[in-house]
Amino acid sequence: MQPRTQIGQVDGVELIKDLSLLASHIRLPNFPVVLERVLSKLCYFDTLIMVAYKKTLRPLLLHPRDPAEQSATLRFYLHQAYLLDPLFNAIHQGIASGVYRLAEMAPDSFHDTEYFQSCYQEFGLQDEINLIIELDKCTTCAISLGRKECVGDIQRGELNRLKLAFPMIEALVQQFWWLQAGDFTAHASASTPMQHALQSFAQGVLTDREQEVLGLLLKGHSSKSIGAALGISSGTVKVHRKNIHAKLNTSSQSEIFTLFLSHLDALDREPI
Repeated sequence: MQPRTQIGQVDGVELIKDLSLLASHIRLPNFPVVLERVLSKLCYFDTLIMVAYKKTLRPLLLHPRDPAEQSATLRFYLHQAYLLDPLFNAIHQGIASGVYRLAEMAPDSFHDTEYFQSCYQEFGLQDEINLIIELDKCTTCAISLGRKECVGDIQRGELNRLKLAFPMIEALVQQFWWLQAGDFTAHASASTPMQHALQSFAQGVLTDREQEVLGLLLKGHSSKSIGAALGISSGTVKVHRKNIHAKLNTSSQSEIFTLFLSHLDALDREPI
């Protein structure tokens, strides 16, 4: 992250210069680094993570590429935990390209999930904004700008500046991907079993409806939200939750999350 600078109104001439500089780097490996500098003039952030989500592959980390800048939490996310991430699931459900705060995508009980407690919280973020860009029919890029707790929430003016510059940034990121995608996909890990991890979790033990409830529960939906999504009452959801715990011999979300991670480990060992 670049040193913090004073961010005011967008200077059109300066923005055009910055975007022109960015355009001159679309064939170069340091394009994401230059992009980070450009974005830092529009919105203050402490962390930037650039990831491509491509069907049949695990998330591809585009930035940062230096292993020294990749925390254990980030590696855990990219390998397994992404399956429960609101951003990943919004992309999986076909969210349109644009600028979004994580709060707009997260389920109502996201902060109560074991995924939040065990993974997301470790990033130490107070707020997060995402630039979501469709790269092709099978691939979407997310540029996640994170702000630490000591700084506070992202302001409306910063959000508006990002939205103003988004169409130009979107076009340049798409060109970058078209030119350099092979460098990132050549050694990527396939995720064929992972694509169906939630559907196969506890299969044969739970009913189809209980599996649906369990998947939404792991993602951070409350009983009310699950009921609305499945067209059933909150009371019925609570009955399903009770049955899930009884069949899995669990008493908390933490225990279910631990079982889910064991399920992912087992899928990892399956031949592709």
